[in-house]
Amino acid sequence: MTQFCPRPGSSAFSSLSVSPVVPKISPPPVPSSPPSFGGPVTLNVGGTLYSTTLETLTRFPDSMLGAMFRAGTPISPNLNPQGGGHYFIDRDGKAFRHILNFLRLGRLDLPRGYGETALLRAEADFYQIQPLLDALRELEASRGAPVPTAALLHADVDASPRLVHFSARRGPHHYELSSVQVDTFRANIFCTDPECLGAMRARFGVASEDRAEGGPHFRLEWAPCPAGLPEVEYRRLGLQPLWTGGPGELREVVGTPGFLEEVLRVALEHGFRLDSVFPDPEDLLNSRSLRFVRH
Repeated sequence: MTQFCPRPGSSAFSSLSVSPVVPKISPPPVPSSPPSFGGPVTLNVGGTLYSTTLETLTRFPDSMLGAMFRAGTPISPNLNPQGGGHYFIDRDGKAFRHILNFLRLGRLDLPRGYGETALLRAEADFYQIQPLLDALRELEASRGAPVPTAALLHADVDASPRLVHFSARRGPHHYELSSVQVDTFRANIFCTDPECLGAMRARFGVASEDRAEGGPHFRLEWAPCPAGLPEVEYRRLGLQPLWTGGPGELREVVGTPGFLEEVLRVALEHGFRLDSVFPDPEDLLNSRSLRFVRH
């Protein structure tokens, strides 16, 4: 059948209503599922890149990695600036080397004198690799190290700002009233593991009885010296800073994030895992309360 097509300029053509065509722009396709078995998979673990295969990652199907990369599970990879796809995991990149070797070999093979078994145990617990946890317990038992018992660790911190007034000398006979905000931090650490509690005391330099109260907990109070407050006024107010680290590497704990970061380090070193964050689980280092458990 012949179709009638009006010529431009004809009355039939001029009576038609023509709408402008807006082109549709689609974003570049992003892979929505893991690569096929047999191909390489690139993981970015805490900034360290590892290449492996799906067969290795799913060696233990009941683990977190086995669930993440199970066939049919949609995962959107982060794309690096060069455009290559990789999967980002916000965990310790150095320790993941031994996690990956265990997945490849099916056995625990650590360097002689390896001294971070507590950290590795925490990582294995995060990835939920039960055979690796069992192997670590056997290793510690063979070394004569006591297997960690169940324990609880709780850390609370609160900040109280206040306005401090003082007289600042501006000349030989000229004094001026000035004000500055001082943030005072109060923290309470409770732990049923005496070894971990002792490590916390050592990390924050708690040695004198004016700070340490004995028992399964101790309290800390500190106030960083703000810019604009003379040192003599800082001392007159009875304020003191909080320091952490060992000899030669002392650093001041300025606020809540620095304090909670040190608590997190010690907790992981002693086999604890993070159980709850208050008030915002998405903002760990600015929270007011962290709870750790060890089973």
